[in-house]
Amino acid sequence: MSREQEVERVARKLDRMVMKKNTDGALDLLRELKNIKMSLETLQSTRVGMSVNAVRKHSSDEEVQTLAKALIKSWKKLLDGSEGKSSEERKKEGSPVRSSSTSKDAGSSEKSKKSGDSPTTPTAPTAPTTPTAPTAATPPIPQVTSFPPASITTDSVRNKCRELLVAALQTDDDHKTVGAHCEQLAAHIEEEIFQEFKSTDIKYKTRLRSRISNLKDQKNPELRRNVLCGNISARRIASMTAEEMASAELKQMREALTKESIREHQLSKVGGTETDMFICNKCHGKSCSYTQVQIRSADEPMTTFVVCNSCGNRWKFC
Repeated sequence: MSREQEVERVARKLDRMVMKKNTDGALDLLRELKNIKMSLETLQSTRVGMSVNAVRKHSSDEEVQTLAKALIKSWKKLLDGSEGKSSEERKKEGSPVRSSSTSKDAGSSEKSKKSGDSPTTPTAPTAPTTPTAPTAATPPIPQVTSFPPASITTDSVRNKCRELLVAALQTDDDHKTVGAHCEQLAAHIEEEIFQEFKSTDIKYKTRLRSRISNLKDQKNPELRRNVLCGNISARRIASMTAEEMASAELKQMREALTKESIREHQLSKVGGTETDMFICNKCHGKSCSYTQVQIRSADEPMTTFVVCNSCGNRWKFC
């Protein structure tokens, strides 16, 4: 098993602990992560930092909290160090070109000074040579999804909605772990909703309230993490339904209730005593069920209602 697969396995176990609200055994998993030599690519592809941060918040064990904080702190240093190196690399990439050009200019000026000849007809300039790429270039560092600057608005309602969205996105420390730009992200979500309704009417406000409440939901951190990481785009979160934004636990509950209601409906449909005494006048089958109900006076016989189990045809037999 590769290092990345091992980290992803541990992250999944930590996420399950958070969902079940039982962090027993989290200390052993955190110790495994401490012994793994973490790279920036593994850290960002597995999103293990958010899993560790979630366990830290849900655990009451001080040792778990301390170790989780130490891991997150060390991983942040790794991220900051890589960003600093990349900026230095970019500076170095431009310096050889400038130095070579200045040296060429200096050499040409010296030659012109030494030769006292009169200026001749200038020749066509030679095409500048393309600088070769550095041999030891560092691989590109995956970054959090960046957004173009959102439109600036002077509408007080829209600005207030953007502030509420920022607060919802910053509910936990996940935005610090992934380095998300909450202000830009909130502005783009609000912009998408405004473009749909073209006004700040009741529909606009209702849509914003549902986004804010779902992003702030402590029982549904996965939605907020996916938005911060860019797995769910600003346009997508702006148009998602309540069912789509619901947590995994709530979705399972709704699915169970739907199955139960379907089962009860089917039972009520096929309920009764099975018999082959009746023949369906629609499909001519003999597999039927019947129930008897007293709908007339007590001295009258009961009324028999028959249902065909094959085609669902119903009729009354007196």
